[in-house]
Amino acid sequence: MAPLLLCGTSAFTQPLDKEPAAILEFGGAAGRSLSNAGSSGGADIALEFTPIEKWLELEMGTTPLFGRRSIECDTDLLFKKPWTLSEKLEVMVGIGPEWVWIRQSGVTTNSVAGAFVLDFMFWPSATRRFGWFIEPGYEYNFGRAHEQSIGISAGLLIAIPKWRKEPRSH
Repeated sequence: MAPLLLCGTSAFTQPLDKEPAAILEFGGAAGRSLSNAGSSGGADIALEFTPIEKWLELEMGTTPLFGRRSIECDTDLLFKKPWTLSEKLEVMVGIGPEWVWIRQSGVTTNSVAGAFVLDFMFWPSATRRFGWFIEPGYEYNFGRAHEQSIGISAGLLIAIPKWRKEPRSH
């Protein structure tokens, strides 16, 4: 038990990198169809990471939405270009494919869509461990009579820290 405690303690005392390994997004979402005036609401969860610093962020997320007589689940992969406006504000423009699963009036359909988003991230402290996001977006569905919709999601950002290896002293 003692070796586990000692190993666990040393892991927690290692310094953190300034940039997180990934960012979790949890929030609420609302959408409105531009084609049939239907609206829906639900949750939003996503994981975002940075493969190319200052150039590319990838976000994988899913949004279950509930309407009057329908359930829709959108799962997307967004390619985002970030701009850091200040220590506390970051803006991104993103585009990517989306898989749409809909259950309406007892009928289930699957289709592919394209999504475009603006992502505003607010980090209240310099440590950037927790923050808020608001993400308005547009979706064009290539199935279902080429339905178009607009939506917005907002919620909490949680940074997942990246551990930095300490140089070994000999």
